[in-house]
Amino acid sequence: MEIKVNFLDKLRLEAKFDDFTVIADQPIRYKGDGSAPGPFDYFLASSALCAAYFVKLYCVTRNIPTENIRLSQNNIVDPENRYQQIFKIQVELPPDISAYDRQGILRSIERCTVKKVVQAGPEFVIEEVENLDADAQSLLTLKPAPGASTYIPGKDLPLEQTIANMSGLLADLGIKIEIASWRNLVPNVWSLHIRDAHSPMCFTNGKGSTKESALASALGEYIERLNCNHFYAGSFWGEDIANADFVHYPDERWFKPRRRDALPAEILDEYCLSIYNPDGELRGSHLIDTNSGNAQRGICSLPFVRQSDGKVVYFPSNLVENLFVSNGMSAGNTLAEAQVQCLSEIFERAVKREILEGELTLPDVPQEVLAKYPRILAGIQGLEERGFPVLVKDASLGGTYPVMCVTLMNPRTGGVFASFGAHPSFEVALERSLTELLQGRSFEGLNDLPQPTFVSNAVTEPNNFVEHFIDSSGVVSWRFFSAKANFDFVEWDFSGHGENSNAEEAATLLGILEEMGKEVYIAVYDQLGATACRILVPGYSEIYPVEDLIWDNTNKALLFREDILNLHRLDNARLEALLDRLENNELDEYSDIATLIGIEFDENTEWGQLTVLELKLLINLALQDFEAAHELVGAFLQYNDNTVDRGLFYQALNVVLEVMLDEELELDDYIVNFRRMFGDARMNAVLGSVDGSVRFFGLTPTSMKLEGLDRHQRLIDSYRKLHVARAKAAASAR
Repeated sequence: MEIKVNFLDKLRLEAKFDDFTVIADQPIRYKGDGSAPGPFDYFLASSALCAAYFVKLYCVTRNIPTENIRLSQNNIVDPENRYQQIFKIQVELPPDISAYDRQGILRSIERCTVKKVVQAGPEFVIEEVENLDADAQSLLTLKPAPGASTYIPGKDLPLEQTIANMSGLLADLGIKIEIASWRNLVPNVWSLHIRDAHSPMCFTNGKGSTKESALASALGEYIERLNCNHFYAGSFWGEDIANADFVHYPDERWFKPRRRDALPAEILDEYCLSIYNPDGELRGSHLIDTNSGNAQRGICSLPFVRQSDGKVVYFPSNLVENLFVSNGMSAGNTLAEAQVQCLSEIFERAVKREILEGELTLPDVPQEVLAKYPRILAGIQGLEERGFPVLVKDASLGGTYPVMCVTLMNPRTGGVFASFGAHPSFEVALERSLTELLQGRSFEGLNDLPQPTFVSNAVTEPNNFVEHFIDSSGVVSWRFFSAKANFDFVEWDFSGHGENSNAEEAATLLGILEEMGKEVYIAVYDQLGATACRILVPGYSEIYPVEDLIWDNTNKALLFREDILNLHRLDNARLEALLDRLENNELDEYSDIATLIGIEFDENTEWGQLTVLELKLLINLALQDFEAAHELVGAFLQYNDNTVDRGLFYQALNVVLEVMLDEELELDDYIVNFRRMFGDARMNAVLGSVDGSVRFFGLTPTSMKLEGLDRHQRLIDSYRKLHVARAKAAASAR
């Protein structure tokens, strides 16, 4: 994590990281003003808070109330050496907690990250640089031996070279990557989380059997998502980019809808139209690009090559974003390597869906087969020793597809987690299933897994597959655990051989899709200096239902984005029109405005926590419709999870509106005690909201220029780096 420090007045300092700002000062005895804790005070508090976090985590996963648990920390300083200290953490537990959980709570504190870092002794590197912003972080913790050359199956270059190439590419783009966390819970299973230090919304997770392979995985995924613009999907890219020569890629084309909003003749092909517009209901306006919102330019469409005949077919960027999400994207040392990864991922998710929704039972992998892979077996045994039974299944459906499955059971909670992995190599697919199981997860996180069910509808409903796609946390059928498998075990092998193994494997996987009667469309992206591709298999690799193009399209943002960003400038007529759209477009009242309009608000601000319901409430207040506002305040207070301060504002507003709407009550009779209860500042905001002098309390004014939206501006900064690089690559290719 990057922490930037600014020097303020006197001895005050300001540290900025992510979306947070921390102010530090010094006590008066050290010539400070005592206006804030000192740096060392924060350090001491961090270990106490970290310990309390792990206590809370333990209790929450076991439904143990924490109201009567108290924790404190004292640091005992050695009088002979003030740098030698004992941190004494004490926990007071209520008598109704069992002896087992008492020990569990104490053991949970041992997991405190701050404690572990202090005990391990962090290494400090102090250096001068010419420019903080331009100094790209070296990737860093990995220091391979001179001449090291580690090959793993599926990679066309050694891991060391792969990591060096990818980290160098990111540095050249001006993207400063930071490694936020590592995990290694069981032998030969590593995962890590990396992110852009300037724009932490851009992040990926990597997994592998070694630290190096996990890092290569994370970097590869990061580069794939840059090339395919996935980090920025659904977000507004600003008016400058919306009106630039290109928005997504230099080879994009824009097509105007035909008469009566009919689809342009230039997009898709007959095969795709039969899938995406079978009943003729899809209109041109459904496919307007969400990122630019530039309906005047038409439909932004991206070229893909149809593999059956090499013809270029244009897919609306909106369609790709809405239906495929991140499925079928990959970067690689070579195009064939990237294609194998893409196709493997497509098979993994499609076969997983067929198995889960069909409530199929898979055959176990025999122990003698597992014994051929001792590193993988050691990881499985590590989970078993921690009390998590593991089932290893052949998910190839009789040797048809290159897919494996590792399923974990949690006897403590009754939850299960079915993890799938795919690759032409049996061993690699099995390893990916295991490493996916623990990617970014702690043992405590395994307590949140859903329980299996015999209710078929819970397994087959579309949102369950989406949950499985996002983080594999969807529901699994109990039928999956039957001893009677629907298929026989096959020790399959789709792998290639020799120097062209990836090319052979890509051809094999494409051949499977051809035999299934599927058309495949591929786009190659290499303008950023790495090879990446995106593969679409219409009717097979979509994540969201095709109906979403009509009924739940992300470009519904265009109905609301401009007016919401210009909220403080709208007159009553435009406010009424906005309110009407909010009420008549089947929106979830508790969904957040940030997602609706594609803006990365700071999560710690009122904008960041604003829901559709609260926005409607504030608009009704501005329109002086107190009855509607009062009804919405009641719903807000009952169901909305907001900050304590915001909740108190609405409590105060609620009682004021109740008095105003009751003909027998006079507000002046209650003001004094309302002020005593809620404070002058809060009551001034409430009364101002009622008399019209305060509009949209807590929401700072902005506009389509995105003033004051630092978090979103940082996201656009990140995308602009790609935009500039693509423009340069296109110019040099002419």
